[in-house]
Amino acid sequence: MSTEAKALLKSNTHDQNLLEKIKPHAELAAAIFSGFLILAGWLLDRSDQETASIAAYLLAFIIGGFAKAKEGIEETIENKELNVEMLMIFAAIGSAIIGYWTEGAILIFIFAVSGALETYTMNKSHKEISSLMEMQPEEALRIADGTKERVHVSELAIGDHILVKPGERVPSDGIIVKGHSSLDEAAITGESLPVSKGADEQVFAGTVNLNGSITVEITKPNNETLFQKIIELVQSAQSEKSPSQLFIEKFEGTYVKIVLAAVVLMMFLPHFLLGWSWTETFYRAMILLVVASPCALVASIMPATLAAISNGARHGILFKGGVHLENLSHLNAIAFDKTGTLTKGKPEVTNVVVKDGHNTDEVLLKAASIESHSNHPLANAIVKYAKNTLSHPLIHPESIEDVTGFGVKALVNQDEWKIGKAAFVGKAEAKAFADGAADRMASEGKTVVFIAKNDEVIGLISLKDVVREETKHAIDQLKRQGIYTIMLTGDSQTTATAIASESHVNDYIAECLPENKVDHLKKLKEKYTNVAMVGDGINDAPALATANVGIAMGEGTDVALETADVVLMKNDLPKIAEAIDLSSRMNRIIKQNVIFSITVIMFLIASNFLQILDLPYGVIGHEGSTILVILNSLRLLRS
Repeated sequence: MSTEAKALLKSNTHDQNLLEKIKPHAELAAAIFSGFLILAGWLLDRSDQETASIAAYLLAFIIGGFAKAKEGIEETIENKELNVEMLMIFAAIGSAIIGYWTEGAILIFIFAVSGALETYTMNKSHKEISSLMEMQPEEALRIADGTKERVHVSELAIGDHILVKPGERVPSDGIIVKGHSSLDEAAITGESLPVSKGADEQVFAGTVNLNGSITVEITKPNNETLFQKIIELVQSAQSEKSPSQLFIEKFEGTYVKIVLAAVVLMMFLPHFLLGWSWTETFYRAMILLVVASPCALVASIMPATLAAISNGARHGILFKGGVHLENLSHLNAIAFDKTGTLTKGKPEVTNVVVKDGHNTDEVLLKAASIESHSNHPLANAIVKYAKNTLSHPLIHPESIEDVTGFGVKALVNQDEWKIGKAAFVGKAEAKAFADGAADRMASEGKTVVFIAKNDEVIGLISLKDVVREETKHAIDQLKRQGIYTIMLTGDSQTTATAIASESHVNDYIAECLPENKVDHLKKLKEKYTNVAMVGDGINDAPALATANVGIAMGEGTDVALETADVVLMKNDLPKIAEAIDLSSRMNRIIKQNVIFSITVIMFLIASNFLQILDLPYGVIGHEGSTILVILNSLRLLRS
């Protein structure tokens, strides 16, 4: 490419970028310019230059009102229904017809300013989507046959290997095959603290590699990444309307017709019934057209809903639509799946008890060495605990026999070791071991694994699916909000009682099979009316769908996005209370907006009938109330 061509391309790109930056502010710029034209028209009128004054006002009408007039006409044609924009156009034209050019122009000016402010609110609400999309890298460094090639992300295929250097964003979902690094996953989970990851661990598109270089194997096409699904989900949520918004929009069409009918009657009846002059009658009809318009009422809900959805997205709480956000504050009870929701979902060693005369580290080393040959979750937990506790490497048993349903038998240094249930090592001896320690641990919700050497019980290891550190705090928060909490678990009564007590839930249902969760949810709905279900988004899908609001613990899984109404992108239970608070704030602000806008409309209409309201003040009162409800809605963008 020649130097001149490059310069021309650069210039065009610069101009295009400049236009993109100016475009969102064009409506406000037009409104401000129309304000200057109104001032010029007023000054010219004062100088007895009536023609020039009217010309300035006409320009103010056209420049300030173009955007809203275009929007109103297009929507009227599309929906075959009059709207508030058309009412404002009629009011401005009517004011001009009876010679109130200044008032009509001021009406257009303030209407244009409130429209620009509403557009600003919408743009602000969509800011999270724009910033998310900017985080998506366009290129990746692909490694093929020992060579590195910079390619567009759309060219990446499943199985490709890419190199992600420090400071770069991960271009597509994948698995680390080489290297170790810390990644900033705030774009996915809302969590500000970096996450350390190494080989065989999953990374997500849009996250930032902070230090070490990593080689990643692509597992998903670029258009199917979790990052892309989050963008689509929030976009969908922002376009979906809440029940309140749908009602207002349906009400708007009927209301506009009533206002127009009232205005037509007011053009004639006061003249004959009250003796008003034709000018006064028409003037009051135009004021009615302005003040009775439901602009503020129409703007009461959508900006608030969009702002709340955007706020949630920024903090790792994704809503599938305004309806779910609206419903959250009406909840009376929440049912929680236990495993992976209230608890970590993986058993952890809590106690190691060894018979006197035996070395604890040695017994644990032998037990872990034997269990390392098993894939059972309890065995994996014991091995993990031993590796973190002991300084000695695991040893290799001479022989191993897996006794299905009971435990493992192994030969180590010519000694026979048994690890498993009480019945496997000797039930009576196991029950009596350490003064009945096993029964005490079982009552605390722990699973006990016994260790026997040459048919003598010499130790036990207790394990437990540990309650998350934040669970108690989250449940206590929900209780303070007046919400009843219930735990659903397949565990026995003993274990369920212990976990329920530890997690602070109000009630629990034990021995609850997955297929029975839906029946329990239906009964809870009969009792509490509005019930949410919190689960991991996979095996809890039927229960999540049955609840009034399904809340999935995401932990960065796209499966959760498909199954629930609300997704917590990080398994952070306190976010539920935050989401309910956000819903309550949104509904409270919407209620404030609706009451305020209706009160202003009624006051202005009454003032007009009493002939104490002039058109400029009617314009200011009406459009000022619209601006105020939009500004009130913007408060939801704050944390």
